[in-house]
Amino acid sequence: MSSAFDRLARPVQKWIRQKGWRELRDIQARSIRTIYETNADLIVAASTAGGKTEAAFLPLISQVLDEPFDGTGFDLLYIGPLKALITDQATRLEGICQEAELPVVPWHGDVSQSIKTRALKSPKGILLITPESLEALFIRRGLEIARLFGATRAVVIDELHTVLDSERGVQLRSLLTRLELAIKRPIRRIGLSATLGDMDLARAYLRPDAASSVQLIEADGGEAELRLQLRGYLSGDEDENSPSATDAIAAHLFKHLRGSDNLVFAGARQRVEIYADRLRELCEREHLPQEFYPHHASLSREHRDFVERRLKDAAKPTTAVCTSTLELGIDIGDVTCVAQIGAPFSVAALRQRLGRSGRREGQPAILRQYAVEAKLTPESSFVDRLRLGLIRSIAMIDLLLEGWCEPPKPQALHLSTLVHQILSVIAQRGGASARVVYNVLCREGPFRKVTTDVFADVLRAIGHPETGLIEQAASGLLLLGPTGEKLVEHYSFYAVFQTPEEYRLVADGRDLGTLPIDNVLAPGMLLIFSGRRWVVQEIHDREKVIVVKPAKAGVPPVFGGDAGDIHDKVIERMFAVLEGDASPAYMDSVSLVLLEEARANYDQLGFQTMNIRSLGEHTSIIATRVGTVKTSTLALALRSEGFSVEQHDGFLLVEAGDESPNLRAVLGGVSAGAACDIFAGAGNLVSEKFHQYLGHELLALDACSSRLDLSCLRSLSERLIS
Repeated sequence: MSSAFDRLARPVQKWIRQKGWRELRDIQARSIRTIYETNADLIVAASTAGGKTEAAFLPLISQVLDEPFDGTGFDLLYIGPLKALITDQATRLEGICQEAELPVVPWHGDVSQSIKTRALKSPKGILLITPESLEALFIRRGLEIARLFGATRAVVIDELHTVLDSERGVQLRSLLTRLELAIKRPIRRIGLSATLGDMDLARAYLRPDAASSVQLIEADGGEAELRLQLRGYLSGDEDENSPSATDAIAAHLFKHLRGSDNLVFAGARQRVEIYADRLRELCEREHLPQEFYPHHASLSREHRDFVERRLKDAAKPTTAVCTSTLELGIDIGDVTCVAQIGAPFSVAALRQRLGRSGRREGQPAILRQYAVEAKLTPESSFVDRLRLGLIRSIAMIDLLLEGWCEPPKPQALHLSTLVHQILSVIAQRGGASARVVYNVLCREGPFRKVTTDVFADVLRAIGHPETGLIEQAASGLLLLGPTGEKLVEHYSFYAVFQTPEEYRLVADGRDLGTLPIDNVLAPGMLLIFSGRRWVVQEIHDREKVIVVKPAKAGVPPVFGGDAGDIHDKVIERMFAVLEGDASPAYMDSVSLVLLEEARANYDQLGFQTMNIRSLGEHTSIIATRVGTVKTSTLALALRSEGFSVEQHDGFLLVEAGDESPNLRAVLGGVSAGAACDIFAGAGNLVSEKFHQYLGHELLALDACSSRLDLSCLRSLSERLIS
């Protein structure tokens, strides 16, 4: 501790003393030594509030103060995934930097133009920015990048685990490569991350050409005691004397969470609104102060800030009913309990959420998991009979207790993001040759798996006269085409992910948030939003504004959102749960009854000894026993042969038509290597923002590199019929 502390700059040491710290955390001391003694890139991995931010910035700020670089530009670059996280981290860093008079510059869409103008004129200190705002700098200030970042000694990437295998993560890697090319030297990269299942892939993301040299500093043990319970509820079992499953869960949350700070992860935004509304009603019914509030991305920034401030205020007990918006490391103080309604899509997400609880010394981490299953009838589907939601919850809790979580996926082609970056490089430089663009993005950048032939095909697709994204001058220089110019000039271009068109909801002149435009609304319709009930008064289509006023009834709107991929290991554990006989101690009596029902139905369907169960002349259930990617691949193969296929966790429900071939014969053919055009039944392959500009062959190639696994088809089919 003392040797690490002594290396820090005097103003930083003074800040530590003012905070009353008796000692540095282990990861902080180790990070200080690593940053001072090496030039290595670094990953600092710990749970939420584990001291990662200080582990990186205490030594980096000290180096800026004691060993300043020559030249102009921001000294340090921080890249965060959320505007709220940037605002939060800027406040934390201002305390450290105030004594040293080092500027801290938050930069995103909500930051005033005057702050940005001042920073551009005299860039120095710490710049905190989102990937999208960094993209905007490259496009709008492309020729100034070397001046703005000439003195930058390190980039800190927060919540590294959230971007490893995403479109946004590839965009960020591309921007970092372009930044280093612009200033003609490498910049030290430091990733702050939750603990991952496979840190080698995280190392490869951070520095692809030298992954083995990336240092890892991981927090040692010391985790809080864990208390957890899985509670089961039946829907469709209500009568005049019993509450619905939703009301029963809301009542349980109200009873056990009231009076303390908590997070309730309710899944989809519709469910967030439903539970926030129910809990608000309970407060009003009991004549108690309101302390349950919704928090999701469609709500106004003002409302989300209000909820986050309440969570930090020890004098105001607050429970946020949320989506994944509060999963990341925004400082919301200590929470007593984390509740999860329904199974999440990954163990990693469950671990990240649980990390919010048990942060105070001597306090346990508390997880309350709620599983809602349908009451069974003779017509119930096999999905309900096998209680797949409950089984997934059990599997994920067991894997969480064992310390496992999903590793990042290997990098795919990401052709949609490649199109985006091609346009960005051309805009940054005012034009570029195909060779330069390929070298920047594919040879040096993150698109290493894109061959020159595929790259040429992408250029031809986006340069087609009907597409018009790019065009080629007589000199061979690639320029933006008419459509490309319009795309790049609009602010929505900076994000590589889809941003749906939305209406603004306004009540009494105040913004409540936004709704996707595909909601069908009309004056007089009732809805639940921001945890309250409203009636639609006016709809202004041109301005995309919906005016509402308070009402006494309502239903939650449709927000959309995609389901996540379930990993092979989670599905494998689900089948182990179904075939086992253990009764986990963390389950309540209702959930144990539901588990026994699931096991009995699993046995009755015969999946202990077979993988394909016929339900009649035309219907079969296939137990694939593998995760979403492999199960989706088999589903496409069967659809291409004329079958109708429903996909579930580790299962396929297959319906044969009058002209469909024999299912086992088709699987036998696939296992023997018979030709199979899986995309014949794939439908629309456009799944990412810039896919619409690519042809069928490129879309199929992109899907095979990310969302499908063609290599598994033969072995999977062979196992199913053996």
